[in-house]
Amino acid sequence: MHKVEFLDTTLRDGEQTPGVNFSVKEKVAIAKQLEKWGISSIEAGFPAASPDSFEAVKQIAQAMTTTAVSGLARSVKSDIDACYEAIKDAKFPQCHVFIATSPIHREFKLKKSKEEILEAIKEHVAYARSKFDVVEFSPEDATRTELDFLLEVVQTAVDAGATYINIPDTVGFTTPAEFGHIFEYLIENVKSDRKIIFSPHCHDDLGMATANTLAAIKAGAGRVEGTVNGIGERAGNVALEEVAVALNIREDYFQASSDIVLNETVNTSELVSRFSGIAVPKNKAVVGGNAFSHESGIHQDGVLKNPLTYEIITPELVGVKKNSLPLGKLSGRHAFVEKLKELALDFEESEIAALFAKFKSLADKKHDITDADIRALVAGSSVENPEGFHFKDLRLTSNEDGTITAQVIMGNEDGEEVDIIANGKGSVEAIFNAIDKFFNQTVKLDSYNIEAVTDGIDAQARVLVSVENVDTDTIFNASGLDFDVLKASAIAYVNANTFVQKENAGEIGHKVSERDYPSND
Repeated sequence: MHKVEFLDTTLRDGEQTPGVNFSVKEKVAIAKQLEKWGISSIEAGFPAASPDSFEAVKQIAQAMTTTAVSGLARSVKSDIDACYEAIKDAKFPQCHVFIATSPIHREFKLKKSKEEILEAIKEHVAYARSKFDVVEFSPEDATRTELDFLLEVVQTAVDAGATYINIPDTVGFTTPAEFGHIFEYLIENVKSDRKIIFSPHCHDDLGMATANTLAAIKAGAGRVEGTVNGIGERAGNVALEEVAVALNIREDYFQASSDIVLNETVNTSELVSRFSGIAVPKNKAVVGGNAFSHESGIHQDGVLKNPLTYEIITPELVGVKKNSLPLGKLSGRHAFVEKLKELALDFEESEIAALFAKFKSLADKKHDITDADIRALVAGSSVENPEGFHFKDLRLTSNEDGTITAQVIMGNEDGEEVDIIANGKGSVEAIFNAIDKFFNQTVKLDSYNIEAVTDGIDAQARVLVSVENVDTDTIFNASGLDFDVLKASAIAYVNANTFVQKENAGEIGHKVSERDYPSND
């Protein structure tokens, strides 16, 4: 039995998902939840990418108490310096240095020979080691790198001072058997007088990220890297919640365990879903809405007789609790606070009054308040409000010609209000036209989705929108939550437009991917 560490890169690789733009406040909130979930190390970002990224990494480094904080750096000394400055106050600072090694990357992206790659690794891993006690090295596109050269690359990094060796399946190319063999080969042949921990970093382009990651663990990997809900560029990264639960359920096979606090899984998943603006698919393994549902009569009969007939994962294992303390409009403050504690939701004493007021407002509209409602209420309260004006209320009027007139009311913290009026063929179009008029910027609505937080006609509505800043072609996701679906739509669209406004003002920089760089010079 061996212990497997978990490194979460939701805030770095996960944010490379088109449309995902976490604010600094949201990143810190996610990092705190990741620490509560049991993540051993957080890859907080790419400090050299932008001032915003640097500040986020710095604040996360200062906020963590038990979890290590890592920053990504190319094999460039200025990148490593930026990592050091951002992470130096962390209790457990780490630096993650990478360079591409596959033939196609060497020829077309880096335009470097094998010898030049090895020299860059030796120089920059050693430089990082001079600033950090713990250095991780990744050969980008490792699974398309010649195996003999990959061994030479990894040995060079180990000799230069790397403690963690990450093997990325950068384009989701490999298979479980191939990936397991790579780990067995490297673990057997890399020489060192100190413990070297190997880790997989898998993408899901061929739908094999979880299988590949588990194959690496079976072959001896001591750490895994991935994201919550599997978010990430293209088809995304391995979903860490799937790996954690698989290790728990099939401990007999993998002979591995982790420090992941499994009953915090749903809280973690829902927080990332809300902040990223990406809904969790109903059929998603472990955290999807249908993960514990049984439609078939045969299945239902079996589960009623013994849940183990068709349920290998209990809802309670991942934090889906029964409503042992139902809440309603007559519930008091004490019962509400006890429910927050029961659900293990993070809140400050100073926030209770505002949260309870929102709960009472919701209870006036909804007969039975579910755990999902409470989670959504708390998550919605923790989202950073747009700076300046924000959505306050709306009114709709039907016209004789079949159009709708929307009056959208925007307000700020000083109580000042601005009314904007616009028409549309339908309610949502009229609301969005009014918001467009308010922001006076060119955006294109790419997608608009509505999902119910819970079942029933009185469910809270979560609206997810994606908009494109026409001037920069940047996609932004945003979400809105309200009992009224039209108000939730307005909140989501205002939040999305606020992202565009910040980008146009230079407050949001270009999201940097390691593949954005043609070279490591």
